[in-house]
Amino acid sequence: MTETPGLNITQSHHTLPAGVKLPIYMDNHATTPLDPRVLAAMMPYLTGIFGNAASRNHSFGWEAEQGVEKAREQIARLIGATSKEIIFTSGATESTNLALKGVAEMYKERGNHIITQVTEHKATLDTCKRLEKSGFRVTYLPVQADGLIDLEDLKRAIVTEGPDKTILVSIMYANNEIGVIQPIQEIGKLCHEKGIIFHCDAVQAVGKIPVNVLTDNIDLMSISGHKLYGPKGVGALYVRRRNPRVQLAEQINGGGHERGMRSGTLNVPGIVGLGAACEICQNEMAAEAVREQELRDYLRAKLENALDYTQVNGNMEHHLPGNLNMSFIYVEGESLLMGINDIAVSSGSACTSATLEPSYVLKALGLGDDVAHSSIRFGLGRFNTRAEVDYVADKIIDVVQHLRELSPLYEMVKEGIDLSKIEWAAH
Repeated sequence: MTETPGLNITQSHHTLPAGVKLPIYMDNHATTPLDPRVLAAMMPYLTGIFGNAASRNHSFGWEAEQGVEKAREQIARLIGATSKEIIFTSGATESTNLALKGVAEMYKERGNHIITQVTEHKATLDTCKRLEKSGFRVTYLPVQADGLIDLEDLKRAIVTEGPDKTILVSIMYANNEIGVIQPIQEIGKLCHEKGIIFHCDAVQAVGKIPVNVLTDNIDLMSISGHKLYGPKGVGALYVRRRNPRVQLAEQINGGGHERGMRSGTLNVPGIVGLGAACEICQNEMAAEAVREQELRDYLRAKLENALDYTQVNGNMEHHLPGNLNMSFIYVEGESLLMGINDIAVSSGSACTSATLEPSYVLKALGLGDDVAHSSIRFGLGRFNTRAEVDYVADKIIDVVQHLRELSPLYEMVKEGIDLSKIEWAAH
């Protein structure tokens, strides 16, 4: 990445409001800080209660197993499942791999067609690409300009008979970049009517908004600990046991743990932490969602009132409370990030080796490269304050205005020149 001329990224002339400490973390879709109450629940299992939960013949193992079973209950309660339907994994990437590959292998005699959407997380997209190499046919549904899929597209994509019969649909609950919530209940209902298994990556939704696997008609669901103030390296997969009973081919062999679906010694402290995090979410989610949405709307209003040529990406009616994805047009996202280096947010672009690729999610909404490159994702969470939002908004307004002063394109637009009609000279 190159330095932006005339932009001093090391100094801020803002006086810090009371109670604000730098750097400020506002990237809660990437990961969340561990809630101190979760750490307190985990501590005994990191020290005294160190047994293997699979050791059935002494008290050390029994105590560990009790911790694991309590966590299963806590997770199941949050999502409307039973504890026997919770399978522990190393995280949501593994959960999604187990769900998709496990179904594909188990049901391949029924058909070889899988449906997903273009804005899924890479854990789903890359697994689907792998399954294509194994002979499965995958349909990637487009999304509309607001990020929602069209249910009619899904209906048209479903194949009900023949070797290409659809066996699995995988659609995420809420998008990690733009926070858009898909019509999960309707998708699940449609799948159940057609006898198709429905997997849902609910990593960004569980613990933030009400999720119920029964009313949402979900058969398989991926959950991650570190997205809901739990520890990293632990996740769960919900596997429906009745109407329909879903079966999976195990992907990791050795010992037949977790009802034969996922072998390996259980990460007891992590599992206990995931359970505790789920219980806290269940008790506090409703109030937390209201608070996060107020902060998000306040941040959005401050930015929109001070800056022109901004746009919010994704449907804001069906949306996560703490997410705001905003484009600051005529500003390069990476330059903006360098100018706010005391704030952790994420850009709509990812720095890869030699190229700067705009976000595939934003491109799927129909955004041009220039607008996609100017986008910032704010992820507000449990520990963010109004004072932090004030600081972040003021800093961004300053940096955007400064960068636009350096932008000839912005100057031309302000003078009323239509950039689309300009013929740029080739060098």
